[in-house]
Amino acid sequence: MTDALKRLSDEGVAIWLDDLSRKRITSGNLAELIDQSHVVGVTTNPAIFQKAISGGEGYEQQLTDLATRKVTVDEALRMITTADVRDAADILRPVYDRTDGQDGRVSIEVDPRLAHDTAATIAEAKQLAWLVDRPNTLIKIPATKAGLPAITEVIGKGISVNVTLIFSLERYREVMDAYLAGLEKAKAAGLDLSLIHSVASFFVSRVDSEIDKRLDAVGTDEAKALKGKAALANARLAYEAYEEVFSSDRWNALERAGANKQRALWASTGVKDPAYKDTLYVDDLVAPNTVNTMPEATLEATADHGSITGDTVRGTYEQARAELDAVAKLGISYDDVVQLLEDEGVEKFEASWNDLLKSTEAELQRLAPTEA
Repeated sequence: MTDALKRLSDEGVAIWLDDLSRKRITSGNLAELIDQSHVVGVTTNPAIFQKAISGGEGYEQQLTDLATRKVTVDEALRMITTADVRDAADILRPVYDRTDGQDGRVSIEVDPRLAHDTAATIAEAKQLAWLVDRPNTLIKIPATKAGLPAITEVIGKGISVNVTLIFSLERYREVMDAYLAGLEKAKAAGLDLSLIHSVASFFVSRVDSEIDKRLDAVGTDEAKALKGKAALANARLAYEAYEEVFSSDRWNALERAGANKQRALWASTGVKDPAYKDTLYVDDLVAPNTVNTMPEATLEATADHGSITGDTVRGTYEQARAELDAVAKLGISYDDVVQLLEDEGVEKFEASWNDLLKSTEAELQRLAPTEA
């Protein structure tokens, strides 16, 4: 094992685990990762919960109790997921205290079926914050058009937010604007801005998966030479936008009032193409005040053979722009790619949630007490 994870942390990258299950909590594994692998946060999503709860281990007693109470499947699912998030938040609480609230965070997502409904997203975010009832929770809101005003409203109420499913640079700027607008609302309401935190989850590997597929279809040597470059270029230009927004006069006024920067979080950092190094989206996205949320396989790969050589983002912006321009010149539409990825992202999470509802309902029926 190398000290790559420590070096990554020392470079200002917070390492979060992109996974959660009851077994990980009760076995002591999460505490071990915090203690030994520099993990300082956890992210969840509908697909992660679908995998954990469908696996079943550790959930039967709670499911039996819920079946006995004859709760609805939607209520049961929220009781189960918020229990896991609450327990994980308690395990991470010392990290939260040590970092003044920046890390030690656990994210939980609003129902993905609400992604295009602003009012319902706001109501769900408030409910989740109340249900989990831990200061180190982040409520995940998707960066859809309907999600943007919800982000502003929820931040304005003093609830910390993880904005998810960001693929495009334009949408990322809109997300940062929504965050600043939320802080301004919170300030006007007399809330303590220092207690409000946010991350913006910028998705990485899926961009390469889609653009590489289109480069393969072009088939020229020039196209092949661009494979595996678009996702890093996109993320690096997102960090350039972050630097610009969080050095603006608008931001400076909020910072003087105690506000925290909304950190860029690199999501979808597991490599999907086996031709690429399995730590590509870790090694090549090192920049201060960022978060990298990793599936366990990526975390272990980074610990074993990650190559952390300092900042690999700042100073690359000109090259990144040139790479995205080269992709565009081959007839591949950036706007089309990022919109497709956003739509697919929402659909995949909704499908996972629906699968989870079905499997939970089946378990509730199986465990329901027989009528005398």
